[in-house]
Amino acid sequence: MFAIDSLLVKIALIGVIGLSAQWIAWRTGRPAIALMLIAGIVAGPMLGLIDPERDFGALREPIIKLAVAVILFEGGLSLKFRELRQAGTAVLMLVFIGVPLGWALGTAAAYYGAGLPLELAALFGGVMVVTGPTVIAPLLRSLNVPPRVKHMLKWEAIVNDPIGALIAVGVFSYMTHGGGATASNIVIDVVAASLLAILIGVAAGFALTTAYLRGWIPEYLKAPILLTSVIAVFVLSDIIMHETGLITVTVMGVVMANRETYSSHMLRRFKEDLTILLVSGVFIILSATLDWQVVQNFQLRFLLFLLLLLFVVRPLTIMTALLFTRIPFRERLFVAWVAPRGIVAVAVTGLFALRLTDYGVPGAEALVPLGFGVVIVTIFAHGFTAGALARQLGLDRGKGDGVLLVGANSWTIAFAQFVKSQGRQVLIADEDKLALRRARRAEIPVYHGNILDEAHDDEIELAQFRQLIAATGSDSYNALVCSELAPEIGPERVSRTGGQSRLKGLRRGRAFTLAGTPIEELLDRLQAGWTFGRTRITEKFTYDEFVARMKANGGDSLAVAKASGELLIFSTERRPHVDAEDVIWTFVPPEVAPTASRSAGAPRTEETAAER
Repeated sequence: MFAIDSLLVKIALIGVIGLSAQWIAWRTGRPAIALMLIAGIVAGPMLGLIDPERDFGALREPIIKLAVAVILFEGGLSLKFRELRQAGTAVLMLVFIGVPLGWALGTAAAYYGAGLPLELAALFGGVMVVTGPTVIAPLLRSLNVPPRVKHMLKWEAIVNDPIGALIAVGVFSYMTHGGGATASNIVIDVVAASLLAILIGVAAGFALTTAYLRGWIPEYLKAPILLTSVIAVFVLSDIIMHETGLITVTVMGVVMANRETYSSHMLRRFKEDLTILLVSGVFIILSATLDWQVVQNFQLRFLLFLLLLLFVVRPLTIMTALLFTRIPFRERLFVAWVAPRGIVAVAVTGLFALRLTDYGVPGAEALVPLGFGVVIVTIFAHGFTAGALARQLGLDRGKGDGVLLVGANSWTIAFAQFVKSQGRQVLIADEDKLALRRARRAEIPVYHGNILDEAHDDEIELAQFRQLIAATGSDSYNALVCSELAPEIGPERVSRTGGQSRLKGLRRGRAFTLAGTPIEELLDRLQAGWTFGRTRITEKFTYDEFVARMKANGGDSLAVAKASGELLIFSTERRPHVDAEDVIWTFVPPEVAPTASRSAGAPRTEETAAER
């Protein structure tokens, strides 16, 4: 009983430590992968709170393998073929040229730099072609770089993971079969097993999506059956040949990502939540596995390999693979630098190190410290410099400061003009082409389509928008938009214009403006000559004086642009804290506007005399 209780404590501790590291990363803006690595090392070899080998025993390896399988499936579930319209050629080059070239260069670096025997160097070089969604996804989440760059890194990480593992499988088979099998026979076996794994993944993906579409599975069982199916097909493929299960789950995820199931959004959200938990847990377990004996086995000559990997192998591989593409040089340079290794690299390296040591292969004991060295160095080197490099190359678009308006009408178009005049991004999304024509004439960026479908399908980059305001003529649709996109953007960043139904609930979006003014009334006010303005709060003109003035003239407070650049919305549920030097956006009657003539609704960026 005590042992069971102790194991439960360790599992809870791993969860708390992993998620705490992710939360601290979110609060501080530091790379989550680096903080999780530090947390695992502190909890493991430094403090001895967690010892995976002692605590989990024989369960450690299957736990990690199943977790990696689910993570790779979730990664495949995020791969949309439409993304290849921007990065398709580049992805093909990274796979078909980058992988063999990276393998050859990595093998040479391990042989000449780390001093590994040639066969071990070939195995380790194969593992090093992987980057992995477990480290790329948290890193990309903290960066706001162009979509093409994200797509290249994401596709490369997810597609190359199983390929790198299979290269290692092939080399391992050659090493352990001795003279009993030729290289060509091993290649044929690996290719045949890989093709079978692909077929299993395609069949599983089509079978599940078909079952979902035809209503053969009730809604409450869809997520559990999906998770069980992922584990089942992974184990089935892995029985056929080790590590081919990684191909199966990746292909299964890609198939399901590109077939509509009417439950895709719910399933993806479930898998994302589960993946965050698994990434946190597995990273803590793997970093806690690092013991002082492994550290002592790390030799100075390994440093040469790490330098070659960072500054020669990766840059030369990417720059060569993308040489004849139309990818801008600065984007190629960024991709050439960003290549952190994570769970798959450590797990596969550790797995083959144990097996080769059992076979008595000389030098196999060097793989574990070398693998951990690569993970630690690349996580810190790339995790802490990716943001700075993106800024230096002009790829960092900063924190999203824009406003996404759902619904094209006279009021949203006028407000969009005002937002644009304040130097912020703005986008109007609507399904009505005719309504969007007026916005285009006003030179406002527009998106034609259903915001719910396009945002979930990554057609619209939600990261570039600080606030979403649903302002269509339908109260129910506005509430639905806020409810669906709140998990994507954040419930504090979605609002909707008030309606006669007065729908309640934060998850349905806060009622925009302090009075919760309905869109019909906003349109009437615009027609009556109301205009948009801005008021800067100062030491002389305080916020209390501003509130008193607005009560007197009957105007609406819309938002406050903080001195830090953050944009906060006024709503019936929340009045943001306003400090000196903050600027408040207002919607005021014509008698408050300056006497200079202007058309109704034209954006007004200067402060009125009364407001100064």
